[in-house]
Amino acid sequence: MNIRLEQPQDYREVENLTREAFWNVYRPRCTEHYVLNQYRGNPDFIPELDYVMEEDDKIIGHVMFSKAKITLVDGTEYPSWTFGPISIHPDYKRKGYGLQLLQYALGKAREMGVGMLSMEGNIDFYRHAGFGLASKMKIHYHAEPWESEVPYFLAQELIPGYWGNREGSYCPPKGYFVADEHPKAFEAYEATFPPKVKLRLPGQLGYEE
Repeated sequence: MNIRLEQPQDYREVENLTREAFWNVYRPRCTEHYVLNQYRGNPDFIPELDYVMEEDDKIIGHVMFSKAKITLVDGTEYPSWTFGPISIHPDYKRKGYGLQLLQYALGKAREMGVGMLSMEGNIDFYRHAGFGLASKMKIHYHAEPWESEVPYFLAQELIPGYWGNREGSYCPPKGYFVADEHPKAFEAYEATFPPKVKLRLPGQLGYEE
């Protein structure tokens, strides 16, 4: 297993990997590969934390990081960071590769001076990498009531004491909403990939029997 920085010649392979990893997981089909495609030109993108994982000379995983911010209760903005999508090829899931990739990337982020991370994810997985509920750190999620303990909104200090006793609200960087903001551009991009069946499945956001 090898982890290295993503190179331009990897872009299409990594985007296809991301599409395979997220297809029909959180919604019918997915948009994460388009987010990645567009994010590489975003000033919030951190190329020094853009990693691929290889096994037998094949790219099986990828993770990217972004600058972010938390709006404090007094209205000022405090520097923060986030990451994702983090993708593992379906053939390699549930074998520990995702955690290995994430822990490696978190170590590099810490070395770069990244103080804390906020993100949306499954606590049952991400707690193994040191994440906890962001509400316990008095970080509130923009789309939920201020007092809510949001089970999917997580955070971690990479540098002890970075966040301190502050309180604020987090909204994902605008770049993560690019597919919703530019649906025609997304459809044109999606059409460049081989067709896949779009399904409505239990466990997806907003799924109802």
